Amino acid sequence: MTTPELPPLEAPPEPKERVAHPIRSLRELIDYVAGKSLPPLPPDDGRITEPTPFPFLAIVGQTEMKLALLLGLINPNVGGILLIGPRGTAKTTAVRSLLNLLPQVERSTCFYGCLPEDIELGGIDAVCPDCAKKYGEGIPLTAPDPVRLVELPLNARLEDVVGGIDEHAAAHHRMRIRRGILAQADRNILYIDEINLLSDEIIDSILDAAAQGSYTVRRGPLAATYRSRFVLIGSMNPEEGRLRPQILDRFGLRVIVRGLEDASQRLEAYRRVNAYLANPRQMIAQFAAEMEAAAAEIKMARERVKSVRLPDEVAHPAIQLVQKMGVDSLRAEITWFEAARAYAAADNRDEVTLADLKAVAPMALRLRRSSYMTEYFKGQQGEEHEMQTLLEKFGKKKRPTKTSKKTRRK
Repeated sequence: MTTPELPPLEAPPEPKERVAHPIRSLRELIDYVAGKSLPPLPPDDGRITEPTPFPFLAIVGQTEMKLALLLGLINPNVGGILLIGPRGTAKTTAVRSLLNLLPQVERSTCFYGCLPEDIELGGIDAVCPDCAKKYGEGIPLTAPDPVRLVELPLNARLEDVVGGIDEHAAAHHRMRIRRGILAQADRNILYIDEINLLSDEIIDSILDAAAQGSYTVRRGPLAATYRSRFVLIGSMNPEEGRLRPQILDRFGLRVIVRGLEDASQRLEAYRRVNAYLANPRQMIAQFAAEMEAAAAEIKMARERVKSVRLPDEVAHPAIQLVQKMGVDSLRAEITWFEAARAYAAADNRDEVTLADLKAVAPMALRLRRSSYMTEYFKGQQGEEHEMQTLLEKFGKKKRPTKTSKKTRRK
């Protein structure tokens, strides 16, 4: 009995080399994708189970919004981003589409969030017993993990935000504090849609945690301290209510998002949205190469920004401009300079120029002045002048007046 001859196995096809685009910086990549045309895509009848966000670089127009979000990824020291504009201008879409661009960070593998710096600051007792054992055995306490996008629901309670008693542990007669959304957002991005509609107590807790980088939760005899080092992104529609000045001052970059004015851009936006709704997988594949290149550029820029310098001859004219604008908050310079450093890093440079400051100035300096405080200080000038005049005379002895000879004879 003879065995039939099997046909020869076909060699697997060689992988196609990806054509590299002559892109030298992240800004050039954004400009390149803006002019990319998208062919019609056939509808996809398959079921999509994994999240498929709209490609960030596929958003038509809105250059300033996209630039501000990328600068926040490169340098978290810009202090957060606030997107202000009407409905339907891709604010939420842009934030959620950052999912495929987010870099990786070292994150604790422990449930309690123990880190090596805890041991360096507070000794071995500053971490849980399991992590203390791992540290002694030389096992790392962290592992690389992608940055996540944490969204704050509009109906969130204060206990949901900061944390509270763990109900599952209480059911087993154990007392433990459950981590809140702020603790889950550590080293991630915290996105708050319709931030102007949140209650004051929740906003205050978020701002305090963001400013300090950590916060403490106390529930009866229990207390726990959590880190809260996150990039804060908020969006709002001014038609639905104003934002308190205290909250507005905490956002570094402020972007006014307007609708597309060019008819050809609005038509291209429709075509891209239609293609995404018809076949999300192929739509995303059309921009996969550019998104991969952008993610690599962001990763390199995050490392490069640490060494970017700001010369004094560039900083002094910027400070003079802020003073001429009548801006009192020091966060104006801090945000402006940090955004310029991120802009230079994205352009593969190690030194900030005046052109960098000019490019990011509008989003860093707008909505900084307060007409109320200007009028308030003007009203105080009269009182301050009167007080200084009285203080100059205060404590000085009066010279005795000379009496006439007739008065002395009497």
